[in-house]
Amino acid sequence: MYRHLTNNEVYMLQSQGCRAETWEMISVNDKTDLHQITNVSFSGKIKIGLLDECFELPGGLRRHSGIHNATLHNVEIGDNCLIENIRGYIANYVIGNNSRITNIGILAVDELSNFGNGLEISVLNETGGREVMMHDCLSAHQAYFMALYRHRPTLIQKMKNIISRYATQVHSETGSIGSHVVVADCGELRNLRIGSHCSIIGAGKLVNGSINSVKEAPVNIGRNVICEDFIISSGSTVTDGAMLTRCFVGQACVIGHGFSASESLFFSNCHEENGEACAVFAGPFTVTHHKSTLLIASQFSFMNAGSGSNQSNHMYKLGPIHQGAMERGAKTSSNSYILWPARIGAFSLVMGRHTDHPDTSDLPFSYLIEHDNMTYLYPGLNLRSVGTIRDARKWPIRDKRTDPHRLDQINYNLLSPYTIQKMINGCHILKNLQKLAGETSVVYTYQSTRIKNSSLSRGLELYDMAINKFLGNSIIKRLEGLVPANDTDIRERLKPDCPIGRGDWCDLSGLIAPKSEVLRLIDDIEQEKIITAEEIHDRFAEMHSNYYEYEWTWAYDKILWYYGLTHDEITADDVISIVERWKKAVIGIDNLLYDDAKKEFSLSSMTSFGADGNREQQIEDFEQVRGVFESNSSVQSILEHIKIKTDLGNGIIATMLKAKS
Repeated sequence: MYRHLTNNEVYMLQSQGCRAETWEMISVNDKTDLHQITNVSFSGKIKIGLLDECFELPGGLRRHSGIHNATLHNVEIGDNCLIENIRGYIANYVIGNNSRITNIGILAVDELSNFGNGLEISVLNETGGREVMMHDCLSAHQAYFMALYRHRPTLIQKMKNIISRYATQVHSETGSIGSHVVVADCGELRNLRIGSHCSIIGAGKLVNGSINSVKEAPVNIGRNVICEDFIISSGSTVTDGAMLTRCFVGQACVIGHGFSASESLFFSNCHEENGEACAVFAGPFTVTHHKSTLLIASQFSFMNAGSGSNQSNHMYKLGPIHQGAMERGAKTSSNSYILWPARIGAFSLVMGRHTDHPDTSDLPFSYLIEHDNMTYLYPGLNLRSVGTIRDARKWPIRDKRTDPHRLDQINYNLLSPYTIQKMINGCHILKNLQKLAGETSVVYTYQSTRIKNSSLSRGLELYDMAINKFLGNSIIKRLEGLVPANDTDIRERLKPDCPIGRGDWCDLSGLIAPKSEVLRLIDDIEQEKIITAEEIHDRFAEMHSNYYEYEWTWAYDKILWYYGLTHDEITADDVISIVERWKKAVIGIDNLLYDDAKKEFSLSSMTSFGADGNREQQIEDFEQVRGVFESNSSVQSILEHIKIKTDLGNGIIATMLKAKS
């Protein structure tokens, strides 16, 4: 229950060094302990809650809630807050319960603000044309539509309308600070909306933004951070001198160690340190750690940038108008360079300098290596890399999102309809190259790259193994638990449960979904059947939750096509044949991974081990640090995988043999 001050209370506050422009504009709780308010200047409308509890600071120091040495203008303060040593003033804010604001310069809203919502970020093309409108609930998939579906202008306009309406709903001349917030030792804080349980310690300057902290996933802003025109999502940390201008930071991101970025988007679980980014669309798990690394005018996801990785987005003609894309899982080695425009296929590795604008999107899992200033392509070679498997396993573990409302729908699958269709396309491309140039050609040319004869043949072999592995996995999973009496039972189980999934698939920066569903969503947005960002989010979530149902529809079509079968004629013998090919592919790939892992335990890998010792001491030192090859966790998992898959395949085969008898 709030009330105005009595005359005696006014006199008491004045005796404690307080003054007010108009005492009648101040209201307090019936039980507010006014003894905890000293040396405060009030103006405008002021509301003060209870001041009963204490804060325990790091190191064990206790401070009672209260207001000391501050200037407040139009401020509403919740229960049991501590506000003290405000060098400038606090103006136009509502502050939640149990929050602590100490030793800061200015905390104010000085104009009607949307707090970063509705700002257009010029990703990919610095000169404009692919702007993404930020808002509190922006997902990587919404941003993908806005940045890359410019061929659907009605979609873009409708999405802008949706976000503009949301921005209008949140705009205000009053900022907000949630409950259990700590703001300490900061400089200039203007036009901010700060969520509950946020910690802002030592920030230099934060202007025009939303910090969407929640209890389940607090946001931490650290020393010397400067952010202007920004939104930071739940669970993220921005610290150690990071500088962000016109940027969106998604959930559970880490940005620090002097990293700087402008006109960029960073979605879930990105980790950016030391380097810089400009006009970057960084999908989930985009990682860069090195000071000499520049990411510019490009789209990434599940990407790891090696030290000194750089790109160029103009050729000194019409300015920085070019853009590039590295599809999911692509990575760069140290000192790599790519001249945009270019497109790098999924899960590919780029080494050296590449200036001829390659497009390897239909040849995933490849190596692109510079030799004599030319790009040599090694199709599918990354399928045999144990590092690729390690990456795929670590991403789900490194998903640090704790907010129950997840903005991005992330599919972690290494093999999916998206990547398998690319491999099928890749096989068609490679076979056409053989046909057109001849199987005896030493080198083939494709999309500004060169492919050696041996590399082409190896690529076809690796792609076939991966396709057999995926299709076999799919049919085994589908038949799991079935004890068929005859071929009819098998055909009935194999029949897809829904028609959705046939045709092309898309990777919407983390979300893998049938193109038909993506286009259906776009049509619904254009026709205004969907009119809010939350409805768009729900549709993406629906696609994600139905992934495996849609995947089987696609996989079954491809099984029939790839193995030359029809639904009405598929038999137990056909299933056995597919499973046998699957076993061969799985074991073959695992053996390649095993051999690749073994390289990490060769004598050459022991170089620099065993200081001041002989060969035996070198080996002993290596084993103490790195362990023994046979007991390595990755090696053990490969061997276990071979055993499990062999047993699984044999079990399915045995079940199919019973159906024949």
